[in-house]
Amino acid sequence: MNGVDLSGAEIVVQALIDEGVEYVFGYPGGAVLHMYDALFKQDQVKHILVRHEQAAAHAADGYARATGRCGVCLVTSGPGATNAVTGIATAYMDSIPMVCISGQVPTPVIGSDAFQEVDTVGITRPCVKHNFLVKDVRDLATTLRKAFYIAMTGRPGPVVVDIPKDVTDPNIKIPYHYPREIQMRSYQPIERGHLGQIKRAVELMLQAKRPVLYTGGGVVLGEAAAQLTELARLTGFPLTSTLMGLGAYPMTDPQFIGMLGMHGTYEANMAMHETDVLIAIGARFDDRVTGKIEHFCPHAKIVHVDVDPSSISKNVRVDVPIVGQVASVLTDMLGLWKEQAPASTGRPVADWWAKIEEWRRVDCLHYDRHSDKIKPQFAVETLYQVTKGDLYLTSDVGQHQMFAAQFYPFDKPRRWINSGGLGTMGFGLPAAMGVQLAFPQAQVACISGEASILMCIQEMATCQQYKLPIKVVLLNNGYMGMVRQWQEFFYESRYSNSYVDALPDFVKLAESFGHVGMRVERPADLAAAMQEAFAMKDRFVFLDVVVDPTENVYPMIAAGKGQHEMHLPPSLSDRELA
Repeated sequence: MNGVDLSGAEIVVQALIDEGVEYVFGYPGGAVLHMYDALFKQDQVKHILVRHEQAAAHAADGYARATGRCGVCLVTSGPGATNAVTGIATAYMDSIPMVCISGQVPTPVIGSDAFQEVDTVGITRPCVKHNFLVKDVRDLATTLRKAFYIAMTGRPGPVVVDIPKDVTDPNIKIPYHYPREIQMRSYQPIERGHLGQIKRAVELMLQAKRPVLYTGGGVVLGEAAAQLTELARLTGFPLTSTLMGLGAYPMTDPQFIGMLGMHGTYEANMAMHETDVLIAIGARFDDRVTGKIEHFCPHAKIVHVDVDPSSISKNVRVDVPIVGQVASVLTDMLGLWKEQAPASTGRPVADWWAKIEEWRRVDCLHYDRHSDKIKPQFAVETLYQVTKGDLYLTSDVGQHQMFAAQFYPFDKPRRWINSGGLGTMGFGLPAAMGVQLAFPQAQVACISGEASILMCIQEMATCQQYKLPIKVVLLNNGYMGMVRQWQEFFYESRYSNSYVDALPDFVKLAESFGHVGMRVERPADLAAAMQEAFAMKDRFVFLDVVVDPTENVYPMIAAGKGQHEMHLPPSLSDRELA
C-alpha cells in the first residue's frame, strides 16, 4: 500500500494490517468513528466488540501473554480512555506488549475542556512504556510503527497512541508510507549480555555449594524456556519460580521446588534463605518474593540477568549484574558451563539436594482431603485431572489465584495467564477471551472468585456474540477470600466488608446470557460436572463451585517477615519457624 493516498483513519487500519495484527479489541465512540468506519470497509483485521473498555485492554493483554505477539485495543476519548487505564496498568506491571489506540477530541479544542476530553497522555504516562499524541496526519504511520517497536522490544510494555479526531478525517488524504525499520536515537534496547559478567556468573555457579535458580516472567516473555530447561538439567540446580514465571520450567519435574514468596512452598523459601549462590533470571525481586529485604538471601552471592537495566539492584543489591535478552544470556552461559564444568561439581549439589528433600517432607500444601465440603485446593486438583494439564488457564486475583498457582502444575510457558504485578480483579474473563480467540481449538478456562468475576461479568455477552467456548470455574466462598484471610490473621477476625452479600444466582445469570450454567456443592459431584463442562467443546460453561469459606492459603509470609518465617497449615504448626 506504500504510495497510495490514504486518510488518517485508513492509515491506522493499514498500519495494523502491515503489523500483522489479527484482532483489535475495542468499543466505539465519537472520537474514533472515522477509524471504525475504516475498519468496516476491510476484512483483514477483525474487531472484537467488548462491553467495557477495561475488558478491551485485558483481552488484548491475554492475547499477548498467550501468543507472544502484540495485543491491540481501540478506545474512544474521555471515559473510553480512562476506563482502559486499569488494563493498561495491568499490562505495564507485567511487561506485556500492547498498543492502545485512543481517540482524542479535535486538535483545535484540545485543552478547552471539550466534550469527552481528558489528558490521556498525562493520565497514562506513569503506567505505560511510552505514549504519543499525534497532531499531524503525516506523522501517523511512523508513530504507529514506533509504538509497535517500543512495545515489543527490550522489556515489553504497553504503548498508548492518542489520535485527535481531525487527524483521522476521511477528507484529508496523504501518500501512505509505513517504515519497516525504525531507528530511535533515544531508545536502543540491549540484546547481548556482557561476556565478562557472564563468565563471572558461571565461575560463581561452579563454586556454589547451595545454588538456586530463581526465575521470573522474563523467561516466558523472552522465549527462553528451552535454554532455562537445558541449564537446569545440565547443572542439576534446584529451580524456583515467581508467580509470573510458572510454566517456563516444567512444574512436574523433580528439580522444580515450587513457587517462592508470600505463598510459596516451604522448600522453595527455605532454599532461598539458605542459598549461597542465587541466579536470578528474568525476575525483579518484588516484595511478594523477597519478604523483608534485610532477611532476603542473607548468605548469597547474587547473579541477576534482566533485559531492563533499571531493574538491576533496584530492590536488592546484586553481585553480578547481566543486562541482556534472557535467551541470549542463557545461551552464552550454557556454552561457558559446558566448557568449564568439571565432573566433580555434582557432589556439593547432591548434599544440597538432600537438605531440600528434608524440607519437602514438611508437606506445606497440606489440606483436609476428607472434608464433606469442597476444598478449593481439591477443586483445582480436579480441574488438573479433568483437563490432563492441557489447558490455558486465566485467573482473577485472590485466594483462587494462589490455589491455582500451587495446585495446577504448568509444564509449558504461556499457559498460566494472570495479573501478577497489579493484582487486577476482573482480569480473568476478558483475558480468557483474548486467549480463546488466539487458539480457537484449545481448552481455555478462567478460574475466579465471586467478587472478582462480577467486575467484568458483562463480558459474557461478548463471549456469546463471538461463540467463545470458555469455561469459568468459580470458587464461590461468599467472601473476598484473601481480604477475609488477612482480616482473620491480622485484624482479630473483624470481617469488615469482606462478605459478599446479595450474590446473583450465577447459573441463571449465565443462562440469561445464553450460556450453560452449573452449580456444584459436593466433592463427589465435582469431577463429573467438570468432565461434562469440558465435553461441551462449543459452549461457554459457567461452573459455580461452592467451596469451604474458611479455607486459607498456606504457606504465608506476613508483611515484614523473612522468607524463613512462614505460617504453615494449622496441622503443621509444630514445624512453623516463625
